[in-house]
Amino acid sequence: MAATAPGRRPWGSLLGLLGLLGLASTASWDLASLRCNFGAFCECDFRPDLPGLECDLAQHLAGQHLARELVVKALKAFVQDPAPTKPLVLSLHGWTGTGKSYVSSLLAHYLFQGGLRSPHVHHFSPVIHFPHPSHIERYKKDLKSWVQGNLTACSRSLFLFDEMDKLPPGLMEVLRPFLGSSWVVYGTNYRKAIFIFISNTGGEQINQVALEAWRSRRDREEIRLQELEPVISRAVLDNPHHGFWHSGIMEEHLLDTVVPFLPLQRHHVRHCVLNELAQLGLEPRDEVVQAVLDSTTFFPEDEQLFSSNGCKTVAARIAFFL
Repeated sequence: MAATAPGRRPWGSLLGLLGLLGLASTASWDLASLRCNFGAFCECDFRPDLPGLECDLAQHLAGQHLARELVVKALKAFVQDPAPTKPLVLSLHGWTGTGKSYVSSLLAHYLFQGGLRSPHVHHFSPVIHFPHPSHIERYKKDLKSWVQGNLTACSRSLFLFDEMDKLPPGLMEVLRPFLGSSWVVYGTNYRKAIFIFISNTGGEQINQVALEAWRSRRDREEIRLQELEPVISRAVLDNPHHGFWHSGIMEEHLLDTVVPFLPLQRHHVRHCVLNELAQLGLEPRDEVVQAVLDSTTFFPEDEQLFSSNGCKTVAARIAFFL
């Protein structure tokens, strides 16, 4: 099965890996990878820079106090543990354009020397990798083999699963043995891996909580995870199109942290526009900023409070108005 980032071949087992030592023309790993299998000292290209991540999130992730807090807290605890008992499993939820994919790309950038191009960062998309529900049994076999093989090559691996609400139901069940707190699975050490699942499911429920907080004059920063986690979990369990529908992953509480992304207000979109202009090396121009805001759709109809597309279309709109 192909993956968007280059990675190790999905060898079926460590014995199969060793049996191919002499086939230099087909082996896609080297002696460093072999040492990774037998020594806990090897971290592959895992080079976490948590201060850099915190700084980038504070400067560029608009309106997401909860996401910043939860992601940094979970990563610190995981990275600082020399022998974690299970992989880190994060589930990112929220409306389109609120920063979920942006955060996942930052994690790859600040955790691995090669960022998204690291051979140990693996990005899966339903449209690209699992487009035909009728092929689910083959997808299950391929996905299990891919994850097992790459964890055999390097236990410090990051697996990103995008658009979880478009995955064939049942596919994610093959990951369940890798997400728990056992020491080994299929002969593979997997406790240092990170799994990130991204979806829009729960976005409407998060928006409603944020809207009710605004209407009751509560500060946005007062919204806590305890208010959002139950409604997100219910939205996932009730969505037959979500990859975790009727899944043991949810039933066994294998998700370490549910990360909600709140809907973005006008001043957050302004922040995104200014960030994008800075990335382009351009000075802030009031007429461009205002033109982007004026072309952005907000909801609900009466309050005009939240951006319909978050910051997702900001770059394209800036290009149009320059």
